[in-house]
This record gives sequence, structure tokens and C-alpha cells, in this order.
Amino acid sequence: MANYLAQFQTIKSSCDRLVISVEDVSDLWPSVKQGFEARLPLKKATLNNRTRNPVYVENIPAEFIQTTDARLRSRFPQDQYLFWFREPYATVVLVSCEDLDLYKTILKPRLKLITQNDEREWFIVYVSKANPSNDSATKMAKKVFARIEVDFNTKKRERCCKYDLHGPEASFWEDLDAKLVECIRNTLDRRVQFYEEEIRKLSEQRFNPVWNFCNFFILKESLAFMFDLANLHEDSLREYDELELCYSETAGAPGKHRDFGGIDNGDDQAALLNPAFKQLTVIVQDDSFREFEFRQYIFACQAKLLFKLNRPLEVAARGHSFIISFSKILSMHETVLPFCFREVWVITACLALLKSTELHYNNASMAPEIEREFYRLLGDLFSLCRVKFMRLAYLVGYGHEIERSPGNSAALSMLPWPKPAIWPAIPPDSSAAILAKEKMILQAKPREKHFNIQRKELPLEPSLLLREANRRRAFLSVGNLSELLESQTLEGSPMEGSPKTSPKPSVNYMSRTFSGPAINSDNSLSVDRPMRLSEIYVAAEYALNLTISDPDLLSSLSSLEEFEKKYMELTKGAAENYHKSWWKRHGVVLDGEIAAILFKKGEIDQAKKSYEKVCALYSGEGWHHLLSIILPDLAECQKLLNDEAGFLSSCVRLLSLDNTLFATKERQLFQSEVLRLAHSEMEHQVPLDVSNLITFYGAGPVLELCDKDPGVLEIAVWSGFPDEIVLENLNLTLSASFGVDEAVKPIKSPDKHVLKPGKNVISLNLPPQKPGSYVLGSLTGQIGHLQFRSHGFSKAGPADSDDFMSFEKPTRPVLKVLKPRPLVDIASAVSSFLLMNELQWIGLIINPLNYSLKGGILRIDAGPGLVIEESHLIEIESFEKDQGFEKVVIKGGEVALPDWAADVKTVLWFPVRAIDEKIARATSSVQPQKPSVVDGLRMIALKLEFGAFRNQIFERTIAVTFTDPLHVITRTIDKCSDGTLLLQATLVSQVNATLMINDAWLDLQHGFEHVGDSDGRPASSSFPLVISPNSKAGILFTVRLSNTEDSTNDQTESILNLNYSISGERTIGAHSPIPSAESENPGNQKTVFKIILGLQRPVLDPCVAVGFLPFSSELLRVGQLVNVKWRIERLKELESSEILSSCGDEVVYEVEANPQNWMVAGRKRGHVSLSKTQGSRMEITVTCVPLVSGYVHPPQLGLPEVGEQNITCNPAGPHLVCVLPPPLSSSYCIPA
Repeated sequence: MANYLAQFQTIKSSCDRLVISVEDVSDLWPSVKQGFEARLPLKKATLNNRTRNPVYVENIPAEFIQTTDARLRSRFPQDQYLFWFREPYATVVLVSCEDLDLYKTILKPRLKLITQNDEREWFIVYVSKANPSNDSATKMAKKVFARIEVDFNTKKRERCCKYDLHGPEASFWEDLDAKLVECIRNTLDRRVQFYEEEIRKLSEQRFNPVWNFCNFFILKESLAFMFDLANLHEDSLREYDELELCYSETAGAPGKHRDFGGIDNGDDQAALLNPAFKQLTVIVQDDSFREFEFRQYIFACQAKLLFKLNRPLEVAARGHSFIISFSKILSMHETVLPFCFREVWVITACLALLKSTELHYNNASMAPEIEREFYRLLGDLFSLCRVKFMRLAYLVGYGHEIERSPGNSAALSMLPWPKPAIWPAIPPDSSAAILAKEKMILQAKPREKHFNIQRKELPLEPSLLLREANRRRAFLSVGNLSELLESQTLEGSPMEGSPKTSPKPSVNYMSRTFSGPAINSDNSLSVDRPMRLSEIYVAAEYALNLTISDPDLLSSLSSLEEFEKKYMELTKGAAENYHKSWWKRHGVVLDGEIAAILFKKGEIDQAKKSYEKVCALYSGEGWHHLLSIILPDLAECQKLLNDEAGFLSSCVRLLSLDNTLFATKERQLFQSEVLRLAHSEMEHQVPLDVSNLITFYGAGPVLELCDKDPGVLEIAVWSGFPDEIVLENLNLTLSASFGVDEAVKPIKSPDKHVLKPGKNVISLNLPPQKPGSYVLGSLTGQIGHLQFRSHGFSKAGPADSDDFMSFEKPTRPVLKVLKPRPLVDIASAVSSFLLMNELQWIGLIINPLNYSLKGGILRIDAGPGLVIEESHLIEIESFEKDQGFEKVVIKGGEVALPDWAADVKTVLWFPVRAIDEKIARATSSVQPQKPSVVDGLRMIALKLEFGAFRNQIFERTIAVTFTDPLHVITRTIDKCSDGTLLLQATLVSQVNATLMINDAWLDLQHGFEHVGDSDGRPASSSFPLVISPNSKAGILFTVRLSNTEDSTNDQTESILNLNYSISGERTIGAHSPIPSAESENPGNQKTVFKIILGLQRPVLDPCVAVGFLPFSSELLRVGQLVNVKWRIERLKELESSEILSSCGDEVVYEVEANPQNWMVAGRKRGHVSLSKTQGSRMEITVTCVPLVSGYVHPPQLGLPEVGEQNITCNPAGPHLVCVLPPPLSSSYCIPA
């Protein structure tokens, strides 16, 4: 079967569509050919895939070929099964007959002969030539077609259709397409089954020694090709995948040696996408194929199918994996392949794959995720091609132009050198080339880093090229490394991978391997001497020119300018594709390589933009060592562009890096640049972020303050500068973690601060803050003319200490301002009444609540009716005895608290006098009324200013009650027959102190006189009279009505005078009045208390009588209206002018009722007319509503303008009435 390989290739190249044979029985094809071919390719068909599942196919390419065509008749019978994929997939039988008998005798037997082949899928198309206007011909045609249907249709399948030559119906074309698709589907299923059976048989025999892979390949690819013709590309791809797997098994199996391939001219150019690169007959070897060509052929077929499936992403993914795996295979045969064949093949493969996938992607539509993955693969291909290209450039001597960046070093140092069997020798006539290479080596100088940074350059090779090349020279054994170094020193070229140093002076010595000139007369290398580096470059370049057949790649390595151009193209391609993918970091790293090239070309602005991207990536990822390599380059670009702000920022970032990355002198140089710009006049002043250079954290424990309190906050500032630095000013901003709505004002410190390297503790005056918890926000200040800002926490302390701050841990608060709480409490030390109109001590208990009152000032403001006696000293004593006592001066109502009283509970005593100009009035025992407490109430406003800056203010108003020492109740206990009255004065103590009555006398009003020789003293003389707190005592006076007119006594009211003294504690209440400063005997203070006694002459001759009339109903209820009536009667005619003026025709009345018991619905005050004649009467009615139930006093009627001595009342005194509760309401009744 392997002998048919050439024929198979020819057939496959000439067959691109499915074949549909046409059996033209009645010579009808020329008439119907145009209509039939217009239906091709077949649209929207359904075929069965390899697993017999229906698959929708958009179109099926096919062509009609008559059975008489030479393309079908020239085939040998034995070839039909071998190349069955080219055989017809359907047979269309064209017949036409106008006579039924003719059909039966001639046409039917012929059709039976044609359709008797069971291996062919066929159907009959009856072509009717009858003119539609000829009814007889039309009827005969229908009869013939009906007969054909009876003869050739079956119950399972219809094989006949009718085509009208004069105008086919639309349904015919649909029927034709359906029958063609059905035939193709059945044929395809039958042939797939056949191929699979044959393939299965060969697969079972693949471990036999006589097994032939070519036979298996022809069957497998025939099946794949057949699927491809039917547009079942997925199934075709699966066949190629299985074919590749099977080849890998056979190629790796032990057996006889086979040639690998790859030694023909042009093999260095990858044929990944060109399956026709070489004929299969050329690469066949015994029973298999050469691995080099066949693996590329299989991948090319797979890529072709993937492109048809519109999956360029998979082509790129498979291609990248194939290139890497095939590169490993090439490395195994590197000794038999041309020099650097593997690197050249990888470069051409990547470029070809990139070109093809990008071309097919332009017409593809992908989801965003797939698109990013596609660009990532393209970036990987560009990156792989770039690395291999750099390796070739290094071999020809362009290594000094390659940037020794971390990325390039990592890629090239892990890439092994080429491993030829023998390193290429120096070509003839190469003296000029060697001298040029030596000159290039001597002139190559590394770019000097800014700030004079000295670093060991990163290597670009896995090992010394000089040693590797000489080691692979089979005819020379290198003794040791010193011999190579000696010969290298003679050239004046530095050792690869070591820092560039100046050439050493020539020395006189004799090397055992260096005897004679470098090049003999015949331009061949001396056997007893290793190759020099320049000779290695020339030998490698000459060998590469023999290996590379791609003119573009040769041109890229022909000169340094072409190399930089190609290198820039590959680097940009990789970077751009990485930027479009999700591997943006790879793109940024490559931007650094682009920046280095741009910097060499003088495009500083573009280089700066690229360096900024790289630095941002390294800084964000925390790759500080890499950042220390790139950041000086960025700073150099910024300085050349006069970008002062950017250069300043780069210097600060360099200082922010770890101290071990730079020497101390280099860091000091960074600082000098910062200070130079900070103290210069910059055109554009911008705030500088020094968050990584100047960091800070709270020093010590959390500072706790009360609301409105200032304080001193200590912060530890960590300076990363290598030397001291002076800050012109410093501002700290606090951030509230909770509880504060408004922005926190910054804490300003205008003083200069000198920061030493390391930790510095700075104290800042903290203004009052609102309640809440505060953390460190930002630190701002000024260095020279430069404003800086830091918002970073210090990470200098140990990780397990409180000073260690990081963003992973919760931020520790440095300040807690407590919510408003009582800081001090001031209460009255007096619990009972004080004496009215006497100088009394008022005590204030001042209690600090865990807060110092040091330096506090108490302001006392006495309210109306109260006077503070500032002539006396203020007394301050501790609440607990024997802890402190002091007298201080009060001035303008202000008292300065002593320091010893700052933290202890104290009592402050100050003298006051409550002034009441009214004289107390006694009450009658008939209507005893206690004096109102409100009359003696006095208010004292207190304001305490305390705190460090007296910012805390406590205000309180204290109420103090003053009263008279005694309340007097009078009662007439007896009325003698001679008109003498026994008047009892009951003295009721109103203070919580002991009163001593030393003397008492009564000054009577006009109309009364004392009995006997008494001068107003009481009848009993039991003085001194002691009255205990809240107790009573009585004094009896004998008086009588005076019948004589005393013109000297014009008193209208009687006054009782009491000479008393008091004994009490000021901590309790009333006490002995404070003696004045002028008092001669301050220890014996006696005072006189006066009180008015209301004595009234009896009503002996009334002129008006007022009587309370009983209610109309005896049942008074709460809430019901009731009429209260009084009757006023004139008892006698008016004679006195005084009485006449007050009790004339118009009488004023006034109703008095307790508002808690009664609601008056009518007028409370009014005028009524009362005749002046004796016996005249009138009634006054007022409507009232009782408010409470029980026995209550009814409303009283009074005549304000008529004296009480002229009125007689009935009843004579107050009486009570009964008020019942309101009746039950049915709305609130609960049924039983």
C-alpha cells in the first residue's frame, strides 16, 4: 500500500469537492446541467459525524461528473477501495420517456441494470419534455412517471422525482437537494465505517515488526480528507490528532535508526503552515517518514483545519506548544544539524505563526476573555522569538548592545548555548572581520548609571562563551580557565559576564598554549591555541550565514542598525500584545527594554514614559530590587528633560528603598539632590509625597482626653534620610474613625524640627477635638520651599509590638476624646431653710469626677433678692475632715479654687443675705395658712471654668429657700364679761434649728389697748423661751377694746416683736447670723423678728348681711352644673359718709372658689344694684361645676369695697357641702 503514496498525494491535490455522478440515459444532461449546477454547493445540510451524530453543515462543496467522463472511467478497480474518498457519493439517473410500452420494454431493464449496484447511492430524475399545452403528452408523461415510482420506490425510501423541462416546480429543487444530501450522508456513513474497520485492523497490528506506518497513514489521512471534503472539519481534525499520537508512539519506539531530516537547503525556515512544503514521497523512509518534515506536515494540516473552523486562538495555542516541544526534539539532534539550526527554526516558526494568526484574526469575532488569551499567546510567541533572536545576536558580537536588564538576564542566562558537534571554525580571509570585531569589543562601554551607581552587571549567558566555544573544539583540549583569561587579556577584552574594567597593561609571560601569531598564513586557527572572543564571533557569524536561508533574518543580523531595528520590532510586538491581554505586567517589563533602546537613540521623552510604567509595576508588586535598577534610569531621563518635580519624586523613591540596595554615599547623594531642589526656586512647586521615606506612628499609649480638652500628642517620626534634615514646619492631620461628622482641623507646629536618621519623637500641642476615636491621618510640612506630605505608617518596630503598623492590621487609635460626661458636680450643702434678711452661710459641695480642677475659677451670680457679702472671706474646706481648709477672697463674684482642692471633694462657704422688705403676717386659727415657700425661694447661678486652658465650663443654677424663723397663729381663747380678750399667739418654728425667745412685746393697733400696767409684754414671763426645731410655743396677751381716742396711735395693724437668738448648724440649714465686721460682740447675736397680727374689732353694727342659700338639689355630682346663690340684704340706712361711699347703690361682688374643686362658669366679679333703703334685698347667682367628689368648701362671696366690720355672714364661718361621684356611663359598662 505504501507504493500508492505518490498517487495518493496526486489524487488528494486534485480533489477538492465531493463527486456526484450523472448517469445520462436519455442524453438530457446538456439541457439540465445549468439548473443542476446552480444548486451547488449544497446549502444547509445535515450529515453524520464520526460518532453517527447529526451535524449541521452550512454548505457541502460538490460537482456533477457524467459517468462517461474520463476522470471516472480511467480508474482501476483495485484503486477504488484504496482511494474511495474520491469516488462518487451519489448517482443521478436522468431518464425521459413519452411512451409507456417503450418504458416497459427498453428503459426499465436498463434502469434495473444501472441501479442493481448496492454500493452506490442513486435516485432517478424523470425529465418531462411534454409541453404543458399538450394534454395528451402531459397525461402520458404522468403515467410513465407513476410507473417509474411504482417500480423503483420502496416503503422506506423514495428514489424518484420529476423535472419539468419547460418550467420546473419550486418543490423539485428542494426535493433534489434533499435526495442528494441523503445519498451523500448514506455514502459517507458507509465509507467511514469501511475506513474505520481497516484502520482498526492496522492499529491492532502496529506492534508487529512488519507493521508499516505509511499504510496506516494513507488510510487515516484518506478518512480525514474525506471529512474535510464534507466540511466536517472537527472530525477531520480529530483524525489528524490521532495520527500525530500514533506517529509519536512509533517514532519513539526502539528499532532501527532513521534519519531525522532538516539538513536540506531551506529546512531552517519552519513549514508549520505549509503542508505542501515537501512531497510525502520525498520524506518517506522505509516504512515511515522523517520526523522533522512529518511533524511539521501534521501540524500544518491541523492548523489549516483550525483556520477553517475560525479558531485562530487554538492555532496560536497549539503552535506555541508545538514550537517548544519541537525545539526540544531539535536539541536532541543538534549535533547533526547545522549551527544554531534550532534557534533559526524557532524564530521563523514564531514569525510565520504570528503572521498567519493575525491575518485570520482580522475577520474573527471573539469574546473579550478569548481575545485577551489570544493576545497573550501572541505575546508569548513574540517573546520566544525575541529571546532566540537575542541569542543569535550575542553569538555574532552584538551582546554589548543588549540591555542587561533583569528580564533579559533571566531569559538569556537560562537559555543554553548551541551544542554543535564541533564549534564552527574561523573562515578563510577573515582577518578584517576579526579586527572589526576586536575594535567593536574595545569600543563597547556600558552606559554609566546616574548618581555614579556601581553595580555588577547582570549576565546574558548561562556560562562563558569563550570557554564553551573552545570546549566544543574536538581537536583542542583547554587546560584551565586561566589560560583562556590570559589570552583574553591580551586581546584587551573583558571576560563575559564580569563587570567591564579597563584593559590591563601588557605583561611579559609565556603561555603554554599561546605560541605564535593568532592567525597562520593560511588563515586557519592554530591547533595549540584557544580561539579568542573576536574569532568566535566571526566563526559564528560565518556559520549562521550558511544556516539561515531567510533573507530577512540574514539582513537583521548583518549590521548593528538592522539588529536594533528587528529587536525593537519584536520587543514592541510582544509588549503591545501583552498590554492587550491580561498579562499586562509582562508588557510593562518589556516597556523597560523599549525605554533603554529609546534612550540610546536620544528619544528621552518616550523613554521616560516607558520607564514610568515599569517603575509603577515594580513598586506596586513590591519588587524593590528590580526597582532599584530601573529607577535611576528614570531619574536620569527626568533630569535631562528638566522635569524637576519628577526628578525630585524619583530621588525620594530611591531614598525610600531598602538601605541595603544602595551604598551610604549613594543615598547621601540622593538626599543632596532633594535638598538642592527643595531650597531652590522651582518653577512648578508641587506637594511631594514622602510616605515611604518619612513615616510616623503614635508614641506611647493612647492619649485619652475629655471633651473640649486640649493636650499634647507625641508621635514618633521615622526618617529614612541618611543624614539629618531640617523641617521648616510640621502639620499633623487626624482622621476620625467614628462619631465625628466635620473634618478634623490639622495640628500645626510652626517650629523647626531636625529629623535624625531613624526614630524621632515630636510633641505637638493638640487643640480641643470633638468626641470620638482618632487615628493618624497625614503628616505635612515643609523642607526649604518644598511642601511634603506623608500618609504612611511606620513599619520600623517589631511585628509583635504596638509600634508596628501595617495596612493588614487594624489601625491603632492615638487619641480618644471621650463623649461629654460630667467632669464636676456642684450641689448645695444646705438641706433646709435659711433665715430671711439675715447674713447666712451657703455651702457648695464641689466634687471633681476624675478630672482635675487645678486653676479653676468659680463665678457666683446671686439672683434677685439675694446679696453676696464680699466683705467676708470665703471658706473652703475638704468634704472629708482634716484634709484641708483655706480662706480665700471673693471679688466680683469670682473665687479662685486653691490647688489642693483640684482633685478632692470640697465644700465652699460664702455669706449671702436674702432681702424681703415685707413684714410677715400672722394667720388666724380659724383659717390657718402656712406661708408660701415660693416667696422665700432665691436662685444662685454658678459657672465654673476649669481645665488646662479653662476651656471646660460647668454651669448650674441652685435654688436656696429662705424663710422667717417663726410663723405665728393667733386665737382668741376667751372673752371676759368686761370686754377683756385673752389673745394667744402660737409660735411655730420654721427652721431646723433651736430658737431662744429672749423677749416679746406687742404693739397694738388703734382701737386696742393693753390691760393693766403691762407695756405690751405677755402675761406670762417665762423667758427665755426655747423652741426646738419644728415645734411650737404659745404666748398669752391680755388686751381689750379701747374706748378712748388716742390721737398719737395711728397704727392700723398690730405688730408682735420677738427678740430671739438661734442655735443651728450651717451644714443643716438656718444658723446664727454671721456677725458683721463692725460688731463689738460677735459671739452673742440677738435679733428682733416682727410679725403683723390681724386684730379685728367685732362686728357690732353691720349694715349689710350676706347669706348662702341652700342648693336646689341635695345631690351634687361631679361634672353637673349647679347654681350657687347668695342673698344680700341692707340692714339699716346709711348714715356715715365713709360707709355711704363704700356701700352705695352699686355694690361690687367677687366670687372666690378653689380652682381644684370648682369651675366657675359665670362671672367671678361684677356690680349689682342695691337700694339704700333699709330691708332692700337682692340675689346673686353664679353657675359652677364641681370637679372633685367629697366634702368640699363651696364658693365664697365677698364684697371687696365694703369693710368686713360692716358685713355679717350666714353661716358665720366656712362650711362643707357633699359632692357625689359622677354617674356610671353605659359606654364603659361591661356585661356580666
